[in-house]
Amino acid sequence: MDSRTVALIRTTFKAVAAEEGGPERLARSFYAILFSEYPQVRDFFPAAMDSQRDRLVKAIGYALDRLEEPNKLLPFLAQLGRDHRKYGVQAEHYVAVATSLKTAMRRFAGTEMWTDEVERAWDEGLTVISETMMGAAEKEVTPAVWSGRVLENRLVLRNLAIVRLQLDQPMQYAAGQYMSVQIPSRPRMWRYLSPAVPANANGEIEFHVRGVLGGWVSPAIVGQTQVGDQWLIGSPLGGLGVPRNTKRKMLMVGCGTGIAPLRAQLMQMALRRTNPKVHLFVGGHHPCDLYDLETLSKLAMANRWLTVTPVSESDENPWWHYEAGEVERIWPGLEPRMTGQIGKVVASYGPWADRDVQIVGSPSMVQTTKFRLMASGTQTKNIRHDPLF
Repeated sequence: MDSRTVALIRTTFKAVAAEEGGPERLARSFYAILFSEYPQVRDFFPAAMDSQRDRLVKAIGYALDRLEEPNKLLPFLAQLGRDHRKYGVQAEHYVAVATSLKTAMRRFAGTEMWTDEVERAWDEGLTVISETMMGAAEKEVTPAVWSGRVLENRLVLRNLAIVRLQLDQPMQYAAGQYMSVQIPSRPRMWRYLSPAVPANANGEIEFHVRGVLGGWVSPAIVGQTQVGDQWLIGSPLGGLGVPRNTKRKMLMVGCGTGIAPLRAQLMQMALRRTNPKVHLFVGGHHPCDLYDLETLSKLAMANRWLTVTPVSESDENPWWHYEAGEVERIWPGLEPRMTGQIGKVVASYGPWADRDVQIVGSPSMVQTTKFRLMASGTQTKNIRHDPLF
């Protein structure tokens, strides 16, 4: 696509999204058109559509921001295409989605903004997206979905569980990637989780899950998962990871269960002969949120290239986390725990100009940490994180 086409697509989308309630109105209109004109696709979606609508607009915005960066956009779309095989999506479904989205955009843009040139631009953009996704799906030879049997659901905090599964067949994924999962009690509600261990020939996989207050899926995973439950797992997604022969030092920042994909990468790196220096900051609201320090201690003790600094916003644990006579443990190989907001703590160390940076956590944590690092002198091009939707 040329720059004119990209500009027309972005301008119309941002104009619609900038209106009061624009993103939500656009998403509601899109799904209303899609389900009324193509009722056969309704079964692909969950009964409750609130989070689905929010993710739609964020995903569109993410793709549009990268229209002029095909080296970033096309691999992302290809991964989405492979992942969408789990729904049984066919070519006609992509046509239905593209037509419905364009109709919704035209409705909100109005006749003055929606010119013939704008329509042609959207046709071209949607064609690139759908053809890339369909092409990747057609070429893929791996399963559309894996099945995993729960081996263990271990509660490590009141609202945080470590779940181990045995896949029906091994899955090849890069340490640092994430994937969609569906649990038996929440059909058609796929949620993204990052494995906390590298891929292995035994087909064993581990997820760290925090129950989000008011969420549909994560509280059910934490509180209701039973040994023997069968999960469905989609194709791996994401671009985090440390190239085998890189010489660039690394800065990793993870908060809460965001430690999972970073931990998986460190485990994978520990199997290599040589590695660049890595400084990992692992954070949480309270000291008890730093639930995986034992594993990180073992990794740091065995690998001199790894430095781990725990960070918590508070020095005290919450009222519900009480253990008689509890004394904060000093873990060998780890730096002393620091107190403060993790982004501020990391940025206080300097610009990290010699580092490639990975940030994993909630969208707000990722954005805040990224902005603080940029303000301290870290170049944006050296900072990586997964899409925030």
